[in-house]
Amino acid sequence: MIRLHQIFFFSLLFFISNVCAQHSITINARLLPETETIEITQKLDYVNSSSDTLNVLYLTDWAHSFSSKQTPLAQRFEENYEKKFHLAKTENRGRTTLTDIRQGGRFLQFQRPSGYPDILKVVLEKPLLPEATQSLTLNYSVKLPDARFTRYGVTRVRDFNLRYWYMTPAVYNQGWHYYSNKNLHDRYAPKSDIKINFSIPKGYYLVSDLNSSLSQTSYNANEKIALLEGKDRVDVKIFLRQDANYEAIETDFLTVLTNIKDRQVPPQQRALIIDQIAGFLNKTLGPYPHQKMLVTDIDYRENPVYGLNQLPEFLRPFPDGFQYELKLLKTTINNYVDNTLLVNPRYDGWVTEGIKIYLLQQYMDTYYPDLKIIGGLDKYWLVRQFYASKLEFNDQFSMLYMHMARLNLDQPLTTPRDSLIKFNVNIANAYKSGAGLHYLGDFIGKEKITKSIKTFYKDWLLTPVKTEQFEKLLKKSTSKNIDWYFDEYVATRKKIDFKISKTKRKGDSLYVTIKNKRKNNMPASVFGFKNDSLVSKSWVEQINKKKTFVLPADSVDRLVINYNKAIPEYNLRDNYKNPKSLFGFDKPLQFKLFQDFENPSKSQVFFMPVFDFNLYDGFSPGLKMYNKTILTKGLNYRIQPQYGLRSKTLIGSIGIAYTHNLEKSNLYEIRYGFSANRFSYQEDLFFRRLSPFLRFSFRTPDFRSDKNQSLTARYISLSRDRDESIINQEPDYSVFNLRYTNRNPGITYTFNWNTDFQIAESFSKVSATAFYRGLYLNNRQLNLRVYAGSFLRNNSRGTGDFFSFALDRPTDYLFDYNYYGRSEDSGLFSQQYIVAEGGFKSQLEPAFADQWIATTNASTTLWKYIYAYGDIGFIKNQGSKPVFLYDAGIQISLLDDYFELYFPVYSNLGWEIAQPRYDQKIRFTVSLSFDTVIRLFSRKWY
Repeated sequence: MIRLHQIFFFSLLFFISNVCAQHSITINARLLPETETIEITQKLDYVNSSSDTLNVLYLTDWAHSFSSKQTPLAQRFEENYEKKFHLAKTENRGRTTLTDIRQGGRFLQFQRPSGYPDILKVVLEKPLLPEATQSLTLNYSVKLPDARFTRYGVTRVRDFNLRYWYMTPAVYNQGWHYYSNKNLHDRYAPKSDIKINFSIPKGYYLVSDLNSSLSQTSYNANEKIALLEGKDRVDVKIFLRQDANYEAIETDFLTVLTNIKDRQVPPQQRALIIDQIAGFLNKTLGPYPHQKMLVTDIDYRENPVYGLNQLPEFLRPFPDGFQYELKLLKTTINNYVDNTLLVNPRYDGWVTEGIKIYLLQQYMDTYYPDLKIIGGLDKYWLVRQFYASKLEFNDQFSMLYMHMARLNLDQPLTTPRDSLIKFNVNIANAYKSGAGLHYLGDFIGKEKITKSIKTFYKDWLLTPVKTEQFEKLLKKSTSKNIDWYFDEYVATRKKIDFKISKTKRKGDSLYVTIKNKRKNNMPASVFGFKNDSLVSKSWVEQINKKKTFVLPADSVDRLVINYNKAIPEYNLRDNYKNPKSLFGFDKPLQFKLFQDFENPSKSQVFFMPVFDFNLYDGFSPGLKMYNKTILTKGLNYRIQPQYGLRSKTLIGSIGIAYTHNLEKSNLYEIRYGFSANRFSYQEDLFFRRLSPFLRFSFRTPDFRSDKNQSLTARYISLSRDRDESIINQEPDYSVFNLRYTNRNPGITYTFNWNTDFQIAESFSKVSATAFYRGLYLNNRQLNLRVYAGSFLRNNSRGTGDFFSFALDRPTDYLFDYNYYGRSEDSGLFSQQYIVAEGGFKSQLEPAFADQWIATTNASTTLWKYIYAYGDIGFIKNQGSKPVFLYDAGIQISLLDDYFELYFPVYSNLGWEIAQPRYDQKIRFTVSLSFDTVIRLFSRKWY
């Protein structure tokens, strides 16, 4: 009997030890600052906790993702319009040099799978059975990258920020789960017990959230050894600094190591803030399983809270210490969740991202319930005139998601992280997920969401988990049907948009009809007001197209859908209904100076002072009246009268356009409208232009791709004041223009082309343009442009070359280009260069073609932003032979396509650089348009 008990006891111990066994990593590392290298000997004890027999192991080696210009990480930089990695020297890029992998005394075969240069496939000598452990020994060195690329690596002052610097096993869960580093901070690794013996120079301080001790003894007199140890770790960051700029703050729950500081916040207040944040998370989630947490400035800069809180210190409108608290709050929440909830961050990250934002909003509601999005600026009367002063701080989260929805660039929450547009991966999708939990909480009860999140944390702490478990918890917490949340809000791009289509009184009952403008099953909240007091709130569910419900007729005098804005709704402007309103006018008209956020309870009209310039009107101040808000809307109009200080007359423009966003096809946008304007085109001469247009825009299913096409049809009607000095001019004309454009822009590869057809009373013509830009592995850039055009019919020769193809400076008879002195043929303004038609930089003869033209423009790198350019082409005029023309020179491109200078050297005219009045031959490209510059810097985000 005793022996049976012993057998049972030891069998139980064996079973528990195998169940509790997990991976362990032991590292002996030595930093060599001179070569920016870490030498590593690593032992990996891998436990097969699955029910499958494994013949190979996969290891993540993200340190090797910096090894070339062709890795997935390098491609990601290029997609985000970041040149710094491509242009960097080889010694500034990192890599892993793997010497060997051994099992016992035998060397194992390994390889890097095709397309995954930062993953290792290791072939085991013997199959690894379920519950068995395999020990591997790896010898390798890691050349650290420049910290300019991802903020991790070697800094400018030769500190070392280490992340993803050693190899970890990939996750095995019914198959191997591995993927490459794309600078998304989303490595998926199983938890491991880790021990590190790190030999570092004596002049460095080591900061880590592992338990650490220090030994000053080493076989090298100039080094010391740090002993680090931690259990259940998924990510280990180590910072080696020459200055001890981290502080350790003890709380009742954990120790926070941070270098986030604010000189205006004293140490005692910093400690209170951190203790408050730690206590909040301990209460709302649960205890943090580790003794220490790193909360770094790098973490915050990777994932900040975007908004007015990022203003410079002297403009910051928030309470003292709030900026510091918000930084700590956001970063602490991120680390708290990322280090404990083990979901696959690339494919299931919407769950944890939503929990993070929900917790942040909950904290703000708890400690800053009255804080506005503009902070304390609402104390000023002028600021209070803006609707922004009424918005709560937490309103910004759903608004930033809605920004992408209005641009038709939103993506489902289930989209893999590496397939998201940068704005979505950094901001919008996390905010949509958090806003969705807030919406769901308003529907089923906020306390149920809070409790479900806490239970999810408790049940799945440090255990791999899938999103289905979170879904089960939420559905279990309520008797209401919430399938719509997961099937539509999470998994699709379906927008939420309701309106009160009609109200009808019958006897003492009021019949209210709600219209669902989108095809979904999401519920709507309807608020009833009586004498400006809230008297009712009802949820209307299963609104397929329309649904009618009944209220007592005298109970309300105003109805509002989504009054508390808990629903992230696409359009709030048609949510108001006054059952007694006349002619359907449910909202008053409101006039505002300067653009504002959208106030759904008002019909807004904005005014803004504007200033333009051209040589003939001079500086032209004016006032723009428009309806465009911070968030894009479908219908936009603009009325912009101006006064030319030089021409001393009224000029300006008007325009109206409507945009249809289409979600389920490659045709994603239809836009139509018209514009009209009046400006000077020459001294004391004016033009008037009226142009209706229709544009169809297409894109690929991959939103990260910048490939797009458009087909534009427009009719341009122009009338000009007659210049009596020009004989046979044609002052009034109309042109129908049809253009197809195909664009594939990029930082290392660009290929755009278009075809253009024009027909007018006196001519018809067709042209095509193709442009290629390539940045090669040797950092040499080649730009190549080809243009060809031909008249199909030309009866305009009697009026000169006004409608002819131009070699270097088009006449711009459609008034499309932003010429500052369009009629100048001498002086500075005549030297403005716009890449169009022939594209030549030298002013050669013949300058125009009234039959056909074919040219090629090329440039290539000489050194950094200095290029050599050359143009060749043929011009054919009626009654003459084709003429071959060429030019060459030096181009200085300080900002591609926006600020460039061209210095002609040689052409058909000979050595231009040696000819008199050379300064008048220099050409320049400059863009003073604020919208154009904004597009330049925002292109990496959209």
